[in-house]
Amino acid sequence: MANEENPAEPGAVATIPVTDVDLRVGLTAKQVAQRKAEGKTNDVPGRASRSVTEIVRANVFTRINAILGVLLIIVLSTGSVIDGMFGLLIVANSAIGIIQEVRAKQTLDKLAIVSAAKPQVRRDGTAVAVAPSEVVLDEIIELGAGDQIVVDGTVVEGEALEVDESLLTGEADPVHKTPGAQVLSGSFVVAGGGAYQATKVGRDAYAAKLAEEASKFTLVHSELRSGVDKILKFITYLMIPAGLLIIYNQLFISQQNLGSALNGMVAALVPMVPEGLVLMTSLAFAVGVIRLGRRQCLVQELPAIEGLARVDVVCADKTGTLTENGMRLSELRVLGGDEAEVRDALAALAGDDPRPNASVLAIAESIDHDPGWSSTAVAPFTSAKKWSGISYGDKGNWVLGAPDVLLDPQSDAARTAEELGAKGLRVLLLGAGDTSVDDASAPGHVTPRALVVLEQRVRPDARETLEYFAEQKVSVKVISGDNAVSVGAVASSLGLPGGDRAVDARELPDDRDELADVLDESTTFGRVRPDQKREMVGALQSRGHTVAMTGDGVNDVLALKDADIGVSMGSGSPATRAVAQIVLLDNKFATLPYVVGEGRRVIGNIERVSNLFLTKTVYSVLLALLIGLSGVASQIFHFDPMPYPFLPRHVTIAAWFTIGIPAFILSLAPNNERARTGFVPRVMRFAIPSGLVIGIATFVAYALVYSGPDATETQTIQASTTALITLIMIALWVLAIVARPYVWWKIVLIVGSAAGYLVLFSVPFTREFFKLDPSNVAATTVAFTCGAVGIVLVELGWWVSGLITGDKRRLFSLPESPAA
Repeated sequence: MANEENPAEPGAVATIPVTDVDLRVGLTAKQVAQRKAEGKTNDVPGRASRSVTEIVRANVFTRINAILGVLLIIVLSTGSVIDGMFGLLIVANSAIGIIQEVRAKQTLDKLAIVSAAKPQVRRDGTAVAVAPSEVVLDEIIELGAGDQIVVDGTVVEGEALEVDESLLTGEADPVHKTPGAQVLSGSFVVAGGGAYQATKVGRDAYAAKLAEEASKFTLVHSELRSGVDKILKFITYLMIPAGLLIIYNQLFISQQNLGSALNGMVAALVPMVPEGLVLMTSLAFAVGVIRLGRRQCLVQELPAIEGLARVDVVCADKTGTLTENGMRLSELRVLGGDEAEVRDALAALAGDDPRPNASVLAIAESIDHDPGWSSTAVAPFTSAKKWSGISYGDKGNWVLGAPDVLLDPQSDAARTAEELGAKGLRVLLLGAGDTSVDDASAPGHVTPRALVVLEQRVRPDARETLEYFAEQKVSVKVISGDNAVSVGAVASSLGLPGGDRAVDARELPDDRDELADVLDESTTFGRVRPDQKREMVGALQSRGHTVAMTGDGVNDVLALKDADIGVSMGSGSPATRAVAQIVLLDNKFATLPYVVGEGRRVIGNIERVSNLFLTKTVYSVLLALLIGLSGVASQIFHFDPMPYPFLPRHVTIAAWFTIGIPAFILSLAPNNERARTGFVPRVMRFAIPSGLVIGIATFVAYALVYSGPDATETQTIQASTTALITLIMIALWVLAIVARPYVWWKIVLIVGSAAGYLVLFSVPFTREFFKLDPSNVAATTVAFTCGAVGIVLVELGWWVSGLITGDKRRLFSLPESPAA
């Protein structure tokens, strides 16, 4: 019995009594108003996505924005606006994420409006179209071919009513509905007509319960973002003691005024924050989203393309993913009579069928001519009798239907049909009956005339897509609600390993470990229930797999949500589009390889530029600690303390051509590196030694030319310039290493970066504006010497790291193996 605690399964017969409502008149205006006042309306749960306010809040109130915001306030409090240029990164970091997510939300909202059904309800004896949210409890809703069922209900009228519940169950065959049968939201009418009475509306409806269970918004996991977040947390902890140490050194040891001390502290702390890394990550994702958008692929969350690049298992439905929505005529086996007459009969049946199903449409597409026959009686197809027919007077009574219903099971034709069916093909019998099709005893004795062999139309790009995933070591699992034989036939035709050994999901074990074992061994599954799809995703994840799930129906919602990456077809239900991270607007499974390729470009490039940003973090932390500790040591050993060598503007220009502009270009460059786990350890193996070399070399160069607390302003600027030249030289070499292997544009990038600094140090205006003075030959010689030593040490560190890790690319400057 269907009840509130146990909602009816699709196809169940209702035992809920129909309320006392005149079926011909429907509800009156007064009854509708009363039900609205009582809250008995179709208040379906909202889409499982964030509101604009939530999107803005999530992108503005981030850890890195908080750090930069505090430092910006400190700088602005000193009155030095020019030194607060780094604050623009707060705006950029937030804007990219906000714009992308809002655009995705608007696109999906438009899709939801376009696809929204407008049911015809009977009110005061008149059929009127209303929005789904306007439907109330006990409403009488009319049904016709193609109508979507928007709420749960009980059929009260039905004439050859056939309902497609594939979006709920995954089963492709329509279900015959008679008065008293239950119909559920999320299904739609494929044949016949009738009416049903709403018994459950709003959040009580079957599809709405699934949507509500999936309604909590969750962000896709991103190793890049989580890795950067871990680094930011660690940096936050370092900044507190480093900041206190610097401010103590500036104020109490070096005896600077408060403004200079705060500027020095900010100059020390800002470069510790890899603010540009967050910006470059968001920017690379955003460009990837734009590129995929040109291929009709909507990415709802920026990290989703990274996630799909890391996927090693793709769970794909058969219908609509590997096959097109429809069938095609594969073969016509004439069993008796003239083939021309058989073709004329099929053409007439297909042309005169008032409600053609997918099989009849396939026949009409293949046999496209008008024999000119005139019908005298019509019997539409129903799943109850499993045949349809039309009488054509002197041309005879022709029927088309299931061979096991119309034929003697022991006949040769029946055995042939069974053999073809075992291959996953759909077989219909064309027969000539001896009774008019509208007679109560129809079809009478049937003489077999032909076997009509149909097959699902496999997408022309499906095989190529599966081959791509096989080359990329990505396992594909075909999971469908259709019968296992049919699913296996399609999978085998596409060359999927294990496709010829399809598993009937009704025989799958309930234990997760045992289920995971079956999933490891098999690739093709039929008769899969919605709850089993979710369990299969969980079982795969329990074995350490990163799972992508594709789907288009309400039955896929929970599995899509649980998967690491959910991929929905644009023609799918609104619920699946809402929970999926990626929506294929053109419904092409073949778009996924482009998403994988774009994700690999993003991952490879972000890892490349991360080496630059985190090297800066390491040397900034080290330099701040060395200056602070030297101040403490000066009190113990009685030597002149050194203030922090740089102003915030020095830190800004140091990053312009060693990190900022090069990182922007490198983050958008072509890159076919395979996705690998271990992003943070791999980056830190390069950043830590390189950062240590830069920090120590810069400190040594500064210490060698610093003239003490009594130095003139010119001498102070020259000492800062010396330290800056040393830092820039080694940082440019780090850029040269990260850019390997070289192509012409990378060489231009490195040379252009060096030329940019030559301009800054040689043009009088920029020298004055940025407080640079390289005119002291002795000091500049020290800078070049320390820089040269640092370059040698960084290069040695790169080679040693390659020897330790066995990374031949580091030793020979080779790229990753390109993706196929």
